[in-house]
Amino acid sequence: MTTRRNFLKTASALTAGAATVGTVATACAVKDPTASNSTGQDNSDERLRGFDRVLLDAVATAVLPASLGAPAIRTATDAFVAWADGYEPVAEEMHGYGYADIRYLPADPSPAWRAQLTALDLLAHKHGTAGFSTLPLAKRQELLDAVLRNQRGDRLPTPLSASHIAIALLAHWSSSPDAWDRALGARVAPGVCRTLGDATRKPLPVTSISNPTATTEPRA
Repeated sequence: MTTRRNFLKTASALTAGAATVGTVATACAVKDPTASNSTGQDNSDERLRGFDRVLLDAVATAVLPASLGAPAIRTATDAFVAWADGYEPVAEEMHGYGYADIRYLPADPSPAWRAQLTALDLLAHKHGTAGFSTLPLAKRQELLDAVLRNQRGDRLPTPLSASHIAIALLAHWSSSPDAWDRALGARVAPGVCRTLGDATRKPLPVTSISNPTATTEPRA
């Protein structure tokens, strides 16, 4: 009985003459700009990046904690965009403990998230307004509450598994060093490499909760 790993190696060797694959995270180069895959995404090397920042910023101020303050909310939104733009769809995951099979990251979630931003704007127009970004904060939160009403769960998902961009944005910030520092009330900067000399030092307190100096790091 062949193993899954041997099967994947054999399949890769059989298809090597039909397509050139640089890395597991890079799709085959397709020069025809009209070609698309089964998900409707463009198969070319270039993919659409970025979001409508007016709409995204309007969502960010509605879902991220108001205690962050405008500069920190902007920083968190910038980090989310950088992470989404730098994400490599279907990249090979790091091998974890307890399994030996090859696993891959999900497809690019950004197209669906961009469509959801557009849908929020269209929904606001249908309610007789000039658009989602023009609504007062309370109205934006009310509209988002209606859109996300059927979302269930006792905790935030990972950003990649979030079903809506509002949840993805909040989940991305909540896993950042800034969020952990605020939750613990000290600058522990989890996930950030520190020198050995800092290992025995007591973490500094978060002195200004409304204007922190800590920033978020985009991660795939």
